[in-house]
Amino acid sequence: LGMFSELKFPVPWGHVAAKAWGPSEGHPVLCLHGWLDNANTFDKLIPLLPRGCYYVAMDFSGHGLSSHRPAGCPYHFLDYVTDVRRVAAALQWRRFTLMGHSMGKFSFSYCFISPQFCFLYPEMVDKLILLESLGFLLAPEDTEAWLKSKRRVIDRLLSLEAKQQTPKARSPEAALQRLLEANSHLTAEGGAILLQRGATETPTG
Repeated sequence: LGMFSELKFPVPWGHVAAKAWGPSEGHPVLCLHGWLDNANTFDKLIPLLPRGCYYVAMDFSGHGLSSHRPAGCPYHFLDYVTDVRRVAAALQWRRFTLMGHSMGKFSFSYCFISPQFCFLYPEMVDKLILLESLGFLLAPEDTEAWLKSKRRVIDRLLSLEAKQQTPKARSPEAALQRLLEANSHLTAEGGAILLQRGATETPTG
């Protein structure tokens, strides 16, 4: 398991990079690094683990060889959970083992990423392995609401990204009509004023 291959998964702001060890047909294991680390965290550990598994260690956005998010965008813990969901989808993994590492008390938000993913997508995780990490706990009365709202946000975002197409070109009249249909409070004059700055003219429309 000393040899590895480099992987890249496209995301809207670039790519998420990863390293993979073992046979691709083996049992899938997704490895998540800790605070200010990267996929190399697992270089010394992977060769000691059972053979026959397919280990993929991803670099979180802004870490290792993964693209940084656009300037001014915060790195929120739920964005990292979403990245895990993106990578699982790109790998076409429906069920896998999740191994998360966190270093010390300063990685408080990071140590929750693996447990949070399990909490949001329990049907996708067969085992959770935590190295120097904590579980994820919510007050019982908050659990259902948190689960529904956060999973809805992630699923909706990934669904929109999957459907993303090249913007359609319309005639100025058709663009105005579409704007007015979507905003019943607008007058034709108001819509035309907004379109002057809210639409881009191309050779086709």
